[in-house]
Amino acid sequence: MADGYRSMIGFRFPSPPPSPAAEALRTEVRAFLAEALATRSPAARAESWSGFDRDFSRAIGAKGWLGMTWPKRYGGHERSAFERYVVIEEMLAAGAPVAAHWIADRQSGPTLLKFGTEEQKATILPRIAAGELVFCIGMSEPDSGSDLAATRTRATPVDGGWRVTGTKLWTTGAHHADYMILFCRTSGTNSDRQAGTSQLLVDLHATEGVTIRPIIDLAGQHHFNEVHFENAFLPAAALIGAEGGGWDQVMSELAFERSGPERFLSSMQLLLELIAVLREAPGDAARLALGRLTAHLVVLRRLSRGVAALLEAGENPAVHAAIVKDLGATFEQDLPEIARALVDAEPDRASTSDFVAVLAHTMLNAPSFSLRGGTREILRGIIARGLGVR
Repeated sequence: MADGYRSMIGFRFPSPPPSPAAEALRTEVRAFLAEALATRSPAARAESWSGFDRDFSRAIGAKGWLGMTWPKRYGGHERSAFERYVVIEEMLAAGAPVAAHWIADRQSGPTLLKFGTEEQKATILPRIAAGELVFCIGMSEPDSGSDLAATRTRATPVDGGWRVTGTKLWTTGAHHADYMILFCRTSGTNSDRQAGTSQLLVDLHATEGVTIRPIIDLAGQHHFNEVHFENAFLPAAALIGAEGGGWDQVMSELAFERSGPERFLSSMQLLLELIAVLREAPGDAARLALGRLTAHLVVLRRLSRGVAALLEAGENPAVHAAIVKDLGATFEQDLPEIARALVDAEPDRASTSDFVAVLAHTMLNAPSFSLRGGTREILRGIIARGLGVR
């Protein structure tokens, strides 16, 4: 065996301990969703975590289902990661419109909780927990793909703060957002790569010099945006964590983004519609395909819950999260192709058939599943380094 492989390490995905509180909560969440989503069509449910509804997010906040693991002094509820997982899983499986609070609750809030100043935490976190604030993430840039270290957006120190110039691309929900967490360069040059990068909190309503332009996707939807900063001033208090510590901070943040059940439940509505169509006369091929899909789903859920256990233990499961995200994207992109092979139907978003309309929606969105949160190439590089083979 080559020397490089002798040092290869494995990864343990621990089993979450039994949580009666989480399972009791599951019953409560299902009852709430059954009523709240009673009139939501399958096509609307297929939007999954891209469905935007501020009123729904405020209702979730009022139930105490946002900021669930955070300290009570910041508006949180000091519940377990497993209880939070149950809420997320049930919301996604039901096709709830969670986009208005999704990014804020999933990663922006935890980033501020871990690295933010006391003022940032006291001002922002209670409003996230109440479902009042929409966040977006300023990471990707033109011509850099998933190479975050190639960031060219620069924040130059000036009297009282920073002047920011640059462009962020594929910024989901920026046109709705109240705040952005901006990843940028605050010192050095582009050749320094990770060094000299920082994160800044941007109030999108109060910051001049910020222009948001829509990017329409293959499905004709407006989720993505280009966000341009032209000599935009941010106060010194906008700095999150230590100046120059942006790379380590954003790597910690991405563990939250990549590990959740949204990485394999984005296509859940299509699986439900496929089962409904095949139920009357499934056939051997259909039974085999549905059995495999179910098995894959069970394994992905097990891995994702393992990441929740690591987060509960205070660990940083960045590599584990990359594994879940990569496998989940493969599952989600395979599903519409399997559905097309099993059912003779042409995708059509305007169809009165729930299966056909949901199939069309999923097919048009599936190419993005392996891009958002990091491309396959980036994720597999992270996994290879974690295994000690790169």
